[in-house]
Amino acid sequence: MRALSRLQLATPSTLSTKPNLSTALALLPPLPLYRRILRVHRKKLDPEMRILGDSYVQSEFRAHKSVENPLHIIGFLTEWQFYAQKLEGDTWVGEKLDKDKLDKMSDQQIGQLYELMNAIKNGDGRV
Repeated sequence: MRALSRLQLATPSTLSTKPNLSTALALLPPLPLYRRILRVHRKKLDPEMRILGDSYVQSEFRAHKSVENPLHIIGFLTEWQFYAQKLEGDTWVGEKLDKDKLDKMSDQQIGQLYELMNAIKNGDGRV
């Protein structure tokens, strides 16, 4: 019975607005998390944003498919799980990018973010 309680997922209502690593979360494995994100996109995003979001999620999961560093894997899955929970709870609307996260990004990540911003502004759906 104890093992079962540890494996329960945190719901958006049990999460604070800022994720806390000391809060024990059961991370979804990559494939169920990927499916969950696509399902949330289907329910919450308009068609143009869904195309853009789906292609971005697909490219990110493919790019991280061969990562073997456990810290990178946990960080990747944690952030995408928080993303899915925010979309499900509608807390993402009008939210700005956290300055601390932006400061921790590499030049490559900032470049990807810039490309994503341009794709959203142009409405072309290509990432």
